[in-house]
Amino acid sequence: MTAPRDYYEKDFYKALGVAKDASASEIKKTYRKLARELHPDSNPGDAAAEARFKEISEAYHVLSDAKRRKEYDEAQQMVAAGAPGGFGGAGRGGSTFDMSDLFGGGSGGNLSDLFDGLFGGAGGGTGTRSTSAGPQRGRDEQAEVSLSFADAARGTTLPLRLSGPATCTTCRGSGAKPGTSPRICPTCGGSGNVGVNQGGFSFSQPCPECRGAGRLVDDPCPECRGSGVTTQTRSLTVRIPSGVRDGGRIKLAGKGGPGRNGAPAGDLYVTVHVAKHELFGRSGDDLTLTVPITFTEAALGTTVRVPTLDGSVSLKVAAGTPSGRTLRVRGRGVKTAKRTGDLLVTVTVAVPQSLNSEARSALEAYAAAQPDDPRPEITAALGAVQAPRGEN
Repeated sequence: MTAPRDYYEKDFYKALGVAKDASASEIKKTYRKLARELHPDSNPGDAAAEARFKEISEAYHVLSDAKRRKEYDEAQQMVAAGAPGGFGGAGRGGSTFDMSDLFGGGSGGNLSDLFDGLFGGAGGGTGTRSTSAGPQRGRDEQAEVSLSFADAARGTTLPLRLSGPATCTTCRGSGAKPGTSPRICPTCGGSGNVGVNQGGFSFSQPCPECRGAGRLVDDPCPECRGSGVTTQTRSLTVRIPSGVRDGGRIKLAGKGGPGRNGAPAGDLYVTVHVAKHELFGRSGDDLTLTVPITFTEAALGTTVRVPTLDGSVSLKVAAGTPSGRTLRVRGRGVKTAKRTGDLLVTVTVAVPQSLNSEARSALEAYAAAQPDDPRPEITAALGAVQAPRGEN
């Protein structure tokens, strides 16, 4: 952990690339843009991007809070003016302030808490000391599953196998060899922090003896080497709710990476990929289906049997139904926690691609017996265009 003096001497405005009089909304917008670009999840293995992400996060932590920003600006002015005692001593007005106020307040407030939360702190290692920096919540993890259209609509339960860090089964996460236990650090009394007084201010920093863990492991677990975490393959059962959409995410609380030193585990986010159906489509919670019918069925009316996801249903098509009309079958769509959708059936008149002589004769006879014009408006418009000039 860098000494607090260094934080005052850093140019947080330059780190974010904003002017010193930038508004809070501008600072927030700039930080979010940079955070998306530099986040470790978007740049795996890129140490430079991670270092830069820490830098902008540190800057935003200070500049996003009006009080911390004001104290930071005042401290920089004192440094620039060469105030007695530097940034931490009394200013020209003789006043001093506690450095811990800038980093969250309290005797335990420091930026190590911020970065430990962002990056999970130090990893496991060998030796007699715990290498983690105090209790750390486990990382959130990602997984993906693929479902059929029907399973996504109805809901299902799936087994899921994951390989990754998990609580060591040998020491149960303590990091200590079975039969032994970690002991409380005598330097910090188990808090993980020690107080430091320097000039006119005070601050806290991670305990140098236990490195912020608050405990010491004298005899490390041989399986995890004192980290409390090992790589394991684990099986989970994932309940997929009915009506899940393609690309939807399901949160399994506490099923992510293991926490360290008594902290809770992270969460597991399962992204669902839904396959297309050969017949059905989906519009919100409604299912869509296209059903071809013959000209005779459309003209005279009929009853057709159409499929549903759980069987079939009879659909009445009234006489004179035009091609492209959509008929609704209530309650046969996708069932979700809020409602059950409908089945929307669009009927289309199928035109024969070829006719035998008997069918052609029958249609010609029909055309002669039914001379109605199906497009009177267009016929009238064409007649007006073709009429000789001067003729009313």
